[in-house]
Amino acid sequence: MTDCIFCKILNKEIPSKFVYEDDCCFAINDINPKAKKHILVIPKEHIESLNQITDFELVKNLFIAIRNITKQENITDFKTQINTGKNAGQEVMHLHIHILAN
Repeated sequence: MTDCIFCKILNKEIPSKFVYEDDCCFAINDINPKAKKHILVIPKEHIESLNQITDFELVKNLFIAIRNITKQENITDFKTQINTGKNAGQEVMHLHIHILAN
């Protein structure tokens, strides 16, 4: 999707420092953090929201990435959040998981 900020970040059209990257996803710090640590885990494949997931192996891989990121960042206690749809607070229409830790 050409107007998706996360796709532009992945394609290096918008500079960003990755906190983590693997074959399925990448992670960046949120530019408007809601916690001391606020990391976004984003699949490389453009999927609009949780409602559009058809490959549940992807879900498994995203949660493995979350485990890897929290270990890498020395985060032991955290909350994960997935906003699905504009009325639920999803601002970027590309699936992403928030990791929030204080």
